[in-house]
Order: sequence, then C-alpha cells, then structure tokens
Amino acid sequence: MSSASKKAIQALAETISKKVEHFNKKEVECLIWKFNALLEAQKHSDGSVSGLDRNQFKVVLHNLFEMTDDFIMDRVFRIFDKDNDGFVTVEEWIQGLSVHFWGTLDEQKKYCFHMYDLKGSGFITRDDIFLLLKDSFHLRLEEEGREDDYQDEQDEINELMEIVLKKMDHDKDGRLSFQDFEKSVKKEELLLEAFGSCLPNFRTKKKFEQQVLEKQQDE
Repeated sequence: MSSASKKAIQALAETISKKVEHFNKKEVECLIWKFNALLEAQKHSDGSVSGLDRNQFKVVLHNLFEMTDDFIMDRVFRIFDKDNDGFVTVEEWIQGLSVHFWGTLDEQKKYCFHMYDLKGSGFITRDDIFLLLKDSFHLRLEEEGREDDYQDEQDEINELMEIVLKKMDHDKDGRLSFQDFEKSVKKEELLLEAFGSCLPNFRTKKKFEQQVLEKQQDE
C-alpha cells in the first residue's frame, strides 16, 4: 500500500477515534484495515462499494464472532446500520464494535434492549418476546436434531413467555420498558441476553483481539 493510502487511513483513524469510547487510535487503524479487507469480498463489477451489506455483514458475524442465529444477526446489522441505508460504513462498524465488544454495562443494557425491541416502540412487547423465544426455541431444536418437535412449540413458548414477564415486568403492564429491563439486569446480569445471544463471549473477544487488533499492530 502506498504511503498516501497509509496516511489517509491514519487521518481517518484520528477522526473516528475521537468519536468512540473504547478503542484507541491504533486499534481504530487496525479496525479500518480489517474493514477494508472485508470490503474486497463484495466489490461491485465497477469496483465501487458503499460498505458492508446485510449478507456480507452476517458472514462477518459468523466468521469472526461465531454467531449462528440468523434472526439475531439481522438485528445486529440493523443496530450497526445507524442511518438505515442498507450498508454498514467503516465508522458505523467501529462505533458498533466499541459497544458490542467493550461497552459498559449501561451501554450494553441499552444495546440489548434496542436489539429486542423489534418494532422500535420503546418496549419489548409480548409479540417481540414470542418471536425472540420462538427463534431461540427453533435454533435449540435444530442444534439437537429435533426439528419434528416444532409443532409442539406454541404452548411451551407461551409458558416460557409468562415466566419471563413474571420475572421482568416489574410494573405489571404486560410489556417490558427499559426501566423493567434495566432493573431486571441489575438484579441478575445474565438477563442481559435473556432473549438471544447478541454479544461476544470472552473466547470470541480474545480471538478477535489476536486476529485483528494485535496482529495488525504487529505488522
């Protein structure tokens, strides 16, 4: 790569690093290098590309973070794609990863709540909970090779939904506000991902650090 290109990346890293909380300038540079490498996989015939599209982004989530739930990966894409233009730009990529990886508990509570608020209504409704639990239920049956049990799912999901609401719906209005969600997570942090795994675990975070952040800095 030419010195001009390197300087351009360094200048971009300088700008973006001022907007994110949890990556320093050198780490932002590494993330830009990785993003540019990922873009190579989806360049259009004329060589142009706007950012990571939905399909490529989901491939990235699977390859880098071992995510397998298509429904949850789609939700992650929607959260990263802040301007809703159908592409994740380099700045959206880095800002999203900042919270996705190293966000404070307060930041990740907001992130997960937004993830589960499927309609953007400001509440996790019964319909949201049903769809999220149904997705998790299907994924578990597929992993266990029990696809034939799909027909028995309705009662089990409804029963589980009532258990969840009883535990988390503190104001008893039949839906979860952010205050309900926050209070529940404060009491029991495992409830942060109550409706589907949407954050990287320690192992995948370490793997990403070694493959992207540490490797790029050594080169």
